[in-house]
Amino acid sequence: MSADITGPARVAPVLRVARAFAPASVGNVGVGFDILGHSVAGADDRAEVRRIDAPRVRIAAIEGAVTDLPRDPARNTAGTALLAMRAALDLEHGFELVLHKGIALGSGMGGSAASSVAALVAANALLDQPLPREALYAFALEGEAVASGGRHGDNLGPMLLGGLVLATHARLVRIPIPRGWHCALVHPHFVLETRKARAALAGDYALGEFVAQSANLALLLAGCYRGDAALVREGLQDVLVEPRRAALVPNFARVKQAALDHRALGASISGGGPSVFGWYEHRSDAEAAATAMRAAFAEAGLDSDAFVSPIDGPAAALLESAEGSA
Repeated sequence: MSADITGPARVAPVLRVARAFAPASVGNVGVGFDILGHSVAGADDRAEVRRIDAPRVRIAAIEGAVTDLPRDPARNTAGTALLAMRAALDLEHGFELVLHKGIALGSGMGGSAASSVAALVAANALLDQPLPREALYAFALEGEAVASGGRHGDNLGPMLLGGLVLATHARLVRIPIPRGWHCALVHPHFVLETRKARAALAGDYALGEFVAQSANLALLLAGCYRGDAALVREGLQDVLVEPRRAALVPNFARVKQAALDHRALGASISGGGPSVFGWYEHRSDAEAAATAMRAAFAEAGLDSDAFVSPIDGPAAALLESAEGSA
């Protein structure tokens, strides 16, 4: 008879702390208002989430580029997203959150969305049975509603999945794009609140504007699937939203022209602004454009930050985690 040398079954330790980042993003991509966006490397928000026994969500600290955000979870985008996760999954435990803001609010770079996504990715790692990435989308939408008053996923989708993503109310679709294509994103040191940017869109629209915008969105998506720069160049022209927001971005016409002068496939306002982006077939063109765009903002007396990133940018991810017992 052989002896049993396997010993007692090991119980995996409960994961108590996780850290995650979520990248910046270009929302709308000009022609895809509220439904299309892509992630951007070079700027991110980070979240440290601790699993706690108390059945609640609490925000322990907010650090980094923005520190005066609400600490009440129900008034904070990340806190609201975690509250939605707890409620939907009927969790007995809670979460404690520390946010590190690397993306300025009111920048048009998805700062509010990044907080929600980073917190959810970290919290998901602490669940007994972590959810698929797409399942976090509904919780993130609840957080986005706190920031802008609407549940739109153009920033959330690319942060969750990476790259260029079509985000409807119920579905995320990753759009293929040539790996060599790059984005130049320039953020002037100027705050443009999302709610103010959305208020500029009030009023009547002509049916012809919707038809033209739909055609341009279709051309852009078809061009991405086919890797056809000519189709994207024809389609990346926002005739619906940009004309109503352009006056909110200092020296916008000059900044956009600087982007186009370096062989851009197209250029427009990133999200609600004031950041401006351009798409390029080659990184070298994007880098040259970023320099010229910064110079155009400087003409208006504004310093700025520039980011050059593949359009097929990163997805949110865990940074590190810690295991331990309760």
